Amino acid sequence: MSRGFELTILMPCLNEAETLASCIAKVRGFLARSGIRGEVVIADNGSTDGSQMLAKSSGARVVDIAERGYGSALKGGIRAARSRNVIMGDSDDSYDFSDLGLFVEKLREGYQLVMGNRSPSISFPRW
Repeated sequence: MSRGFELTILMPCLNEAETLASCIAKVRGFLARSGIRGEVVIADNGSTDGSQMLAKSSGARVVDIAERGYGSALKGGIRAARSRNVIMGDSDDSYDFSDLGLFVEKLREGYQLVMGNRSPSISFPRW
């Protein structure tokens, strides 16, 4: 499955023009700072607000997902990924895409699943 990338950051999208560019910029900044060869994939589920064009102009690859629904967007995006490792997060700017280092660290150690939580009120032990 690996096609030259170590990491795919996948964002399902449905009319997220307001926040999409910020999310993509954070991912691209993280990849540049960390020296990781990665891609940003936007799994678009029928946006009508210009999200697709915005994503492309921000440096992401857009995959059109015809079957509606969040799960369909995730599945379609995973199938389109050009890497073995996929990090998924919403494109509404509710995740900190600028700090994915712990995810990458655990993936490199061989973990098959690494899960984060965006809620500061829930506490999980650190690795």
